[in-house]
Amino acid sequence: MSHQGFTNCLQMFPSTDMDKTAAFYVNIGFREVRYLDSEEPHICLYKDRIEIVLTQSNNEKIVPNREMHGYGYDAYFITDNQEQMEKDLGNLGVTIVRPLTTTDYNNKEFVFEDIDRRWIAVGKKQQ
Repeated sequence: MSHQGFTNCLQMFPSTDMDKTAAFYVNIGFREVRYLDSEEPHICLYKDRIEIVLTQSNNEKIVPNREMHGYGYDAYFITDNQEQMEKDLGNLGVTIVRPLTTTDYNNKEFVFEDIDRRWIAVGKKQQ
């Protein structure tokens, strides 16, 4: 049976060094699949139900949303297991820029920074 609406979303991350960015995500448990010989070279990263697609940026550096626009995360991953994920990422040496808390918009979340200075929130709306 097919679903009539949207079913998933993936995150596009331009990168100045796809190998370096991919290595960061592989280190935190993502699986990579390279499509570097494609017309539009890219690397796909998979973990659980998350997919990130890395593309080669023409810019000299990646400018995170918070710097480009004044605020905002670069991605938001949803999970029921924020506590363990925060601990696991911290144990891997990933920078936690905002520890686990409940926000003023009623999401329980924490935020980590990736190798390209993107801020990735990990959380879920509370009932």
